[in-house]
Amino acid sequence: MTILATPQQLRASFLRWTLFMVPLVLLVGFMAGQLGGPDTPWFAALKKPAIYPPPVTFGIVWSVLFVLIGLALAMVASAWGAVGRGAALIAFGVHFLVTQSWTAVFFGMQDMLAALMVLGFGVATLLFALALVHRVRPRAAALLLPYLAWLCFAAALNYQFITHNPDGGPKGASGAATRVEL
Repeated sequence: MTILATPQQLRASFLRWTLFMVPLVLLVGFMAGQLGGPDTPWFAALKKPAIYPPPVTFGIVWSVLFVLIGLALAMVASAWGAVGRGAALIAFGVHFLVTQSWTAVFFGMQDMLAALMVLGFGVATLLFALALVHRVRPRAAALLLPYLAWLCFAAALNYQFITHNPDGGPKGASGAATRVEL
């Protein structure tokens, strides 16, 4: 019998990957968040749907999800020799990078329909990536399920914003008061 790695070596590999992946995912999420945000006059003027949670919820949920994503990716990355490891990491990486553009599309471009399409792409590609991740590490796929649920909620919330603001909201709202001269 040939042993590729001892249990201690496997734990050390997972720890190294965790120390790389968790900060990387947090950094990508933080950088995406810098491309736009809810602190704009345009967003403030939108009619908010009933399912819109308190704004503090988003930072908490995304932080937890990013840590879970980083742990899941570390589990897959540390699975040296596993069939499909590279494909799973690439599929998830493409999914994650494209999905992180949602902030720039929704808040930066103020295009709610295109943002909904980004989320639709995100859900579809996450399902594909989940299947690949599950082949490598089923527990890693389980760690990604809350992320899938949140993306589905985000898509429903995005859709609700569209239905509550069919005109797309006030384009180019600067926040300045309208001056009327009589």
